[in-house]
Amino acid sequence: MLLSHRALSDSFKTAVRRPPYGGPMTPRFDLIGLVVSDMAASLTFYRRLGLEFPEGAEKQPHVEADLPGGLRFALDTEDTIRSFHPGWQPPTGEGRVGLAFACDSPADVDATYEELVAAGYESELKPWNADWGMRYAVVRDPDGNGVDLFASLSSTT
Repeated sequence: MLLSHRALSDSFKTAVRRPPYGGPMTPRFDLIGLVVSDMAASLTFYRRLGLEFPEGAEKQPHVEADLPGGLRFALDTEDTIRSFHPGWQPPTGEGRVGLAFACDSPADVDATYEELVAAGYESELKPWNADWGMRYAVVRDPDGNGVDLFASLSSTT
């Protein structure tokens, strides 16, 4: 069967690259995923931090945003997880996931923190100058995960 040049080109661009026959396979980091209780609330929070999700994502059980460097950030509803893991229960206590968003300057850390807290998100740690040379703050997403905001103290705007 003959394939057109276009068909070969398209399939080449999207084909999964596999190691040579018999060669070792090395997993590669590809996705950061969070399980969320309220998709719309989580999308609102992460959109405020600059992540882009498709229109209508609020009604979807699984959504993804592309991150710089080729990684993806995914949100799944609790019902989605239970669809293939019926006994799954959300963890209790403090979250064990840490996410961090780089800001352009220390002033941007403060402004982003203030904007999120004013919008009703919980503050975990108010902005401070960390010993390691960063302006730092921590807010909680709608599911209680700590989300760090940081910038080098040497950056200015």
